Amino acid sequence: MDSTRLEVRRAFFDGISSKWDGWEDLARLQQRLAAGLDEFGLEPDETVLDVGCGTGNLTLALTRKLSNRGRVVALDLSPGMIEQARRKVPDARVAWHVGTADSVPLPDGSADRAILYSVWPHLEHRERVVAELARILRPARPAHVWHLSSRHRINEIHAGAGEAVRHDVLPVAAETARVFAAAGFVVTSTVDDDDRYLVTAVSPGKE
Repeated sequence: MDSTRLEVRRAFFDGISSKWDGWEDLARLQQRLAAGLDEFGLEPDETVLDVGCGTGNLTLALTRKLSNRGRVVALDLSPGMIEQARRKVPDARVAWHVGTADSVPLPDGSADRAILYSVWPHLEHRERVVAELARILRPARPAHVWHLSSRHRINEIHAGAGEAVRHDVLPVAAETARVFAAAGFVVTSTVDDDDRYLVTAVSPGKE
């Protein structure tokens, strides 16, 4: 993403950061996130990369599931979103980073899981992002591209949300799966229905 486009996108998300949670039923969202983490088989001591953490709703759900040894690395392009998230989740187990998903400040093989919740449409260079996930994840560990709305609903929202995200399209799950497979991931699950969107893929290598 060129620097001008990056700044336009950052300004857009900064501008809506204080409004974001007002558009959600936060209690219901936490229930759905918790159920999804249970389905994923999240273990209490994991180190989880939360890509595009936004206002920290997934981050909060993760901290409620993780033990004292568990960790979350929460990354977002928008300083405004990170500021909102820090207020919501004042937890020492969370490391906050403003940055892009194709350059994550983590060592090789240091994360047990990556969750890209409600962010995939906004990632312009997805092949680079997946290559970065392959670097960061320990061998044979999962990455999840996850939305709790249908693909059609997500694309409808973006089309009407302003020029900065008007063209941010969530592709069919099979296309997302192909991006991961091309990077050596093993795709284990795809869901693309009226309730949610999920692609789960396991990083290259053996444990």
